[in-house]
Amino acid sequence: MKLSVLILMAALTLPAFAQQDDAKGGAAPTGDNKDIHTYIHKGWDVLSRSMNDCKTLGDTKLQTQPILYLPAEITTPADVTALQKKCGLQIAPLPKKIEHAGDLRPDELPRQGLLYLPNPYVVPGGRFNEMYGWDSYFIILGLVRDQRVDAARGMVENFFYEIEHYGSVLNANRTYYLTRSQPPLLTSMILSVYNANNGQGPSGAAWLRRGYENAQRDWQLWNTEPHLAGNIGLSRYYDFGDGPVPEMGDDPSYYNQVANSLLAHGDPGHYLVADAPSSPDSAKMVGPELTVKPCDDAAKSAAARPCGPERKFHLSADYYKGDRAMRESGYDISYRFGPFSGSTHHYAPVCLNSLLYKAENDLARMAALLGRPTEVKKWKDRAAQRKARMTRYMWNAGRGMFYDYDFQRGRQSTYNFAASFYPLWAGAATQQQARLQLRRLPLVERPGGIATSDRITGVQWDMPYGWAPVQYFVEEGLRKYGFKTEANRVASHWNSMVEENYLRDGTIREKYNVVDRSTTANVSAGYKANVVGFGWTNGVYLEFEAAQGK
Repeated sequence: MKLSVLILMAALTLPAFAQQDDAKGGAAPTGDNKDIHTYIHKGWDVLSRSMNDCKTLGDTKLQTQPILYLPAEITTPADVTALQKKCGLQIAPLPKKIEHAGDLRPDELPRQGLLYLPNPYVVPGGRFNEMYGWDSYFIILGLVRDQRVDAARGMVENFFYEIEHYGSVLNANRTYYLTRSQPPLLTSMILSVYNANNGQGPSGAAWLRRGYENAQRDWQLWNTEPHLAGNIGLSRYYDFGDGPVPEMGDDPSYYNQVANSLLAHGDPGHYLVADAPSSPDSAKMVGPELTVKPCDDAAKSAAARPCGPERKFHLSADYYKGDRAMRESGYDISYRFGPFSGSTHHYAPVCLNSLLYKAENDLARMAALLGRPTEVKKWKDRAAQRKARMTRYMWNAGRGMFYDYDFQRGRQSTYNFAASFYPLWAGAATQQQARLQLRRLPLVERPGGIATSDRITGVQWDMPYGWAPVQYFVEEGLRKYGFKTEANRVASHWNSMVEENYLRDGTIREKYNVVDRSTTANVSAGYKANVVGFGWTNGVYLEFEAAQGK
């Protein structure tokens, strides 16, 4: 059964544009935005999925016959029984109860499928037809802004369900995501819904208690092995699985492209292995043999030489670990942690540890609301320790910027990435650090908002692409430290670009080219499309309007 997604039709530098609001600079709205509000408002319904709807089941990433898995310990709910008859669906229990992330490996199942969730949820759009971990935070912000608090609460309760029955907040509710999570934003989701109802009604004290217990389990995942970044007291991204990821099934050439590019550029990450695996277990970790040429098109053009004869390689087990960890980070794909981020698991990332600092302070607030003063102190102490470690390992006073920390080599990264502004959003920076970090804004600010990095690598989480979550963290971080002018500029440049492109083609997209303010995506490897929807862009657009008092 194929997925059918309904679509509602409807390198410049900062000084060159920051002080002008022309059409290309984009600070002024392009016209009446009533239509875009209608698109977003109706879009929540178009993107909604539930266990009584056949379109929930499809997965274009695999193109296999749908199957719905239930937790081993529950009986089949009535809505699932009805769905089975309605859609001709196969339903199966998971083979065992899951207590922790990684307890059940996807290869223990006969085939991959959807994981049951009790409440309706909003999917991002395009090929993403399941409830994602960090996408959902920005979707929830949009739902709350659009007065759909019950829908937002239901999504948060789905995350409680994932922790209670699948061991963790999942990358998304597919079985091939059972080995990894996504950026920890659960406490922010909980408090967004709690605050929307002022702690009253269905999201009152009893609900907050359930949220607090589950948020502690989520925190624990990131603060125990193997999610610890060596012995420095910070955390890392890490996937419990091995080898190639199944969800690239709709792009079977991806790993060949990676190997070709690595060989053409001298394999700077040392990810290519010429020898065949020595055992079935090691073969699973390194995946299939890849046919590789010693240059790709870009290298051929640059070197003005023909490609050499084909060669056979495997990608290393360590590369696949990094590849999987990169997908847990949400930033898939960039060159932030080496080529194709193949060394993600070797770093303590600024973004992850900022989110955990925010979570620790959120947990302190929850404990206070629940009348648990001893636990308040525990969480505040943990937050203070993380802040001190982030300053020690990640703050570069000379450059005035936060950097990811390579804990294996004992040194900071030099990669300029927009995630360096996360400490401002989380409140982990001092005022002096924030002022210095502000001076680095020209590295990533472009006419359409914030580029993810200042490097053009050909993949989607580097320049010239901008993404709604990045805009949100940078804009909110600047605003939190009193840099209102800069925050408003980022918000207005982004929103006006979204409006301009909506008026041009009647859609809202997953990502934008913030250099030329278009939806053009010339991605050389990885996810090449710029899909329509799109949940987190909708949510951040509404947040930015509210932040500017519109």
